Amino acid sequence: MESTESSYVSSPEQPQKKSPPPPASPPLDSVEKPTYIKLLVSNAAAGSVIGKGGATITDFQSQSGARIQLSKNYDFFPGTSDRIILISGGIDDALKALELIIAKLLSEIPTEDGDDAEPRMRVRLVVPNNACGSIIGKGGSIIKSFIEESHSGIKISPLDTDFFGLTDRLVTITGALEEQMHAIDLILSKLTDDSHYLQNMHAPLSYAAAYNSTNHGLNGAGVKFQHNKEDHTNSVTIGVADEHIGLVVGRGGRNIMEISQVSIQQMIHIILKITITGSQRAIHAAEDMIMRKVSYASERETD
Repeated sequence: MESTESSYVSSPEQPQKKSPPPPASPPLDSVEKPTYIKLLVSNAAAGSVIGKGGATITDFQSQSGARIQLSKNYDFFPGTSDRIILISGGIDDALKALELIIAKLLSEIPTEDGDDAEPRMRVRLVVPNNACGSIIGKGGSIIKSFIEESHSGIKISPLDTDFFGLTDRLVTITGALEEQMHAIDLILSKLTDDSHYLQNMHAPLSYAAAYNSTNHGLNGAGVKFQHNKEDHTNSVTIGVADEHIGLVVGRGGRNIMEISQVSIQQMIHIILKITITGSQRAIHAAEDMIMRKVSYASERETD
C-alpha cells in the first residue's frame, strides 16, 4: 500500500530572495529647515498679491511650494498703514515665493514712455529685535559683508519705542530685483540658523492683539502708546491709517471740533498721528470717538 505521504510531494524549496535595503535617509544638511519671511506691503499692493478671487496668491503658492498668508484688511504693522505678508516653507520655496511677489509688484509700477530704467521698490522685512544681532554682526561686520556681496542697500531700523510691547524691527533692502533677492537670501540663511528668529515663526500676523491692554483700536486700525499715567495732564498718540485721517478731521474740521468740544480740551493737532492732551477721562472720551469713526469706516469698506 502506498504511503499517503507520496500524494503530497512539495516542490523543491526556492532560495529566499533578500529584501532590498530601505532607502537611505538624506543627510541632515540636505533637508531644508522650515523658515519664514515677513514683509510689509501697502493695502493696494496686498490686493495685487491676492488677485481676483485669490487667483494670484494661489498661483504663487503652486509655483513656489511655499505658503503665503496676509494680515486682514486694515490690520497694519504698528505705526504704518501697511499690511503684513507671511511666507513660510523651505528657504528655496520661500525665496521663490518672495521673488514672484516682488516681480508682480514691480510690473505694476507705472513707467513713462521711453524710460528704460528698471523699476525698483524697497523691500521691508519684519525681523524680531533679538534676532537682528545675527545679521548685524560684531561692529556691523556681517551686514557690511552682505551689502558688499549683494550690491544692495540694507538698513535696519531702531526699535520703535512709541509702541509698548513691540519687539520687531524693519530691515529695508533697496536695489535692483536681483540684488535684493541676493541680499534677502544671505539674510534669511543667517536668520534661519538663529533660534530666536525661528521661535517667532508661528507668531500671530495681527499686531492688534498685542496691544489689547493698551489700545482701543479696532481691526488694527489704530494703536496707542500712553506716555503718562498721571490724572492731571496726559498725552496719548494714536496711529491712524492715512486714508482715515480725513474721516477723523471731517469736512471743514467738523469732526475734530466735535471731539474737541466733547472732551473739553484744546484743539487736537493732526499730522500723521493724533495727539490728545488733557485729563485721563477726556483722553479716553476723545480716543473712543476717534476709534469708533475709524471702525465704522473699516466696516463700511469691507461690506
